Amino acid sequence: MIRVFIDGSAGTTGLRIHERLAQRQELELLSLPPELRKDPAAREEIINAADVAFFCLPDAAAVEAAAMVHGATAVIDTSTAHRTAEGWAYGFAELHGRRELLVQSRRIANPGCHASGFISLVEPLVQEGLISPDTALSCFSVTGYSGGGKGMIADYEVSGRDVALDSPRQYALGQSHKHLKEMVQICGLETAPVFCPIVADYYSGMCVTVPLFRKDLRGSVEDIRQLYAHCYHSAVVHYDPYSDGMIAGNALSGRDDMSVTVAGNEERILLVSCFDNLGKGASGAAIQNLNILLGVDETTGLVLS
Repeated sequence: MIRVFIDGSAGTTGLRIHERLAQRQELELLSLPPELRKDPAAREEIINAADVAFFCLPDAAAVEAAAMVHGATAVIDTSTAHRTAEGWAYGFAELHGRRELLVQSRRIANPGCHASGFISLVEPLVQEGLISPDTALSCFSVTGYSGGGKGMIADYEVSGRDVALDSPRQYALGQSHKHLKEMVQICGLETAPVFCPIVADYYSGMCVTVPLFRKDLRGSVEDIRQLYAHCYHSAVVHYDPYSDGMIAGNALSGRDDMSVTVAGNEERILLVSCFDNLGKGASGAAIQNLNILLGVDETTGLVLS
């Protein structure tokens, strides 16, 4: 029996991970009584009693929890705290060479939701030399309101809510969004993209778009399509040829997979990644990383259709 502890199981991501893992017979979920959840000694004891610990915590608390690990416990951190930290494997298995690192690692940093979409589109292009690391990129990302956690969910679902919530709202206007650091580092970029995240009035789902001018591409649009088809052909992340029409932000809501496509034309290209911000963008990715760590089928417990 594999013992699992979720530190921060009351949050949106922690709750979803707990619900998923509670159905698996090979796992034993450890828990603390409510009165001990903020007791450092009790947390340290149960973290080190687990074979795997999930940290579903604010960044500072995740750093504190990581410092408590002194045994063989493997950690999957869903916060921003360790995504670019030395000694932590970045938990996006479909990227070049990442799956091998995840198999060997005892410290896994779960990717950010917006970052997952951007990185899925850009990292392969930089890796294969189709764009230069110094390319000036931009990105806009539309997400459902569940990405903002319990507070934002409550704001959107309360009776008599603010009328401003009826329309899409752009945020992080100061260009300092917390996902930018991993977007730059994991992709191997020399500068951060202009990043425009937008929250809209639907529960979950995300559509991330990176525009690209032909002049910045070392190759053709067909080269991008072929590269994506080569990189992404699993049940979790798959390349899907674009068929003319609209792309809905909630197209993959409730699922744990990701669809990558290429739209636009030969001169102005649109790279698009669709997934659920709570799925491949959060808890689904965490469970996939757990499966890889345990050496079981990585789709175990995932919702892929």
